[in-house]
Amino acid sequence: MRHFLSLKDFSKEEILEMIGLARTIKEQAKKKDFVPYLQNQTLAMIFEKSSTRTRVSFEVGIYQLGGIGLFLSKNDIQLGRGEPMKDTARVVSRMCDMVMIRTYAQEKLEEFARYSQVPVINGLTDRYHPVQLMADYLTMIEYGKAENPVVAYVGDGNNMAHSWLMLASKLGFTLRIATPKGYEPDSEVVEDALEFAKGSGATIELGHDPRAAVRDADVVTTDTWISMGQEDEKDRRLKDFAGFMVDEALMGLAKPDAIFLHCLPAYRGYEVSEEVFESHADEIFDEAENRLHAQKGVMVWLDRKRSE
Repeated sequence: MRHFLSLKDFSKEEILEMIGLARTIKEQAKKKDFVPYLQNQTLAMIFEKSSTRTRVSFEVGIYQLGGIGLFLSKNDIQLGRGEPMKDTARVVSRMCDMVMIRTYAQEKLEEFARYSQVPVINGLTDRYHPVQLMADYLTMIEYGKAENPVVAYVGDGNNMAHSWLMLASKLGFTLRIATPKGYEPDSEVVEDALEFAKGSGATIELGHDPRAAVRDADVVTTDTWISMGQEDEKDRRLKDFAGFMVDEALMGLAKPDAIFLHCLPAYRGYEVSEEVFESHADEIFDEAENRLHAQKGVMVWLDRKRSE
């Protein structure tokens, strides 16, 4: 049985298998051909952090695959009253066929997976957001940007930066990350990425100059500077991130046909300008929709691995 906790746990071939399934399922959905790959299965969706895209995409996704989604906020279950994560895992996994968790600490997710009898999917933690990167890569394929791309990530060295490091180092493309000083990605994640890159041929570049990162890039991406739980740091962060907004001047350094991606929600005037966001809205909202299709690919893949 396999879990989907981080892209570091998968080979290039496995990631592409999941993406291939997502593309097939998306094409079927366009024709209103909803194949019940997970007929009568139940997906438990545990949310310790609120969400728009994660909840909608997983709930609609499991329904379209022939199953049912069960939404569980921390206020709905005993986890919110102090029940150990391992006990929640042992209970929920006896009653459901798959579990998605959106939480804070990666360690809590990994503890749940250790005690779970069914596949567990990372819907987001403070360390990684792997389902988002599956959607991002699916979008890159659809826009013709998946063949030896140069990807520039500008902003906070957070869970999105960590996930881009894992994707690039596994698939073997060039990733340039530019962060303010003091906001670099976690050193352990970087070390893992550099090690994976030795096998894949990926090029990983870390720095503090957004212009150098974006110059001649095929894909430019960013994320909010103030994630959930960091609101008390807003004033300091806005000062520290001065010069890191992806505006028209910065985006103009990328290739003329470069695409811009954002995992949303986007805060115009902070990490991205209104002009850049709206001029690349098609890509951004295709990317948002692809959460639905990419996650269906992940769920079907995990179910097949469990049956092997």
